[in-house]
Amino acid sequence: MFTVIYSFEVKEGKIEEFIHGWQGLTNLIYQYEGSLGSRLHRVNDLNYIAYAQWPSKETWKNAGASLPETAETYRDQMKSACKSIETSYEMEVVSDLLKSDVYG
Repeated sequence: MFTVIYSFEVKEGKIEEFIHGWQGLTNLIYQYEGSLGSRLHRVNDLNYIAYAQWPSKETWKNAGASLPETAETYRDQMKSACKSIETSYEMEVVSDLLKSDVYG
């Protein structure tokens, strides 16, 4: 499994637009490009971190060609709401202990 960490600095007053664009684009990438989904985390009022999981680095590198035209609308909405977007890390998963339920 392959994971990519992204960081976003959102413009003041643009948080809802950013989240809407991120969610729409992420859903399309999941549906059309073979990702394993993503999670968005708030660091503080204007800074967010997301990590996306992929079955392999190759799948991630080759993503983009199968997206429908609506992806561009979400991408533009997300980009215009941000001061900066960075790919912070590209990582191979070594051990995965995340759970969806609490133990017990």
